[in-house]
Amino acid sequence: MGKPISVDLRQRVCKAVSEGLSCRQAALRFEVSASSAIRWVAQLTTQGSFAPRPQGGDQRSGRIEAEADFILSRVAETPDITLAELQTLLSARGVDVGIGTLWRFFDRRHISFKKNCARRRARTGRRSGSARRVV
Repeated sequence: MGKPISVDLRQRVCKAVSEGLSCRQAALRFEVSASSAIRWVAQLTTQGSFAPRPQGGDQRSGRIEAEADFILSRVAETPDITLAELQTLLSARGVDVGIGTLWRFFDRRHISFKKNCARRRARTGRRSGSARRVV
């Protein structure tokens, strides 16, 4: 994601528009896109500021964080519950979230579910000639 255009340039574009230039003419003069000039002038008239808005970050985690107690209690009750099952339970409560959203919820809390039994079954036998490790 790129950096926002400086406040100084935004101010000069908006000042040129207030002095009589059209947004497109001001954009040409200051070598910015016409859509940016139009957006800055509109932001100045509606919000009173042409400062850049915050970029990036998590905008929607509040919906799932509000259900944190519910989710964590279900995991405590059924430790081997799947993300799809949690998704269904949340949907029944009126909270529609994706599997990826649930995964990020657990990732933020450093909670992971390792199915050790499955990993042990996937192992191959001991190779001949290899040294034994005593653990």
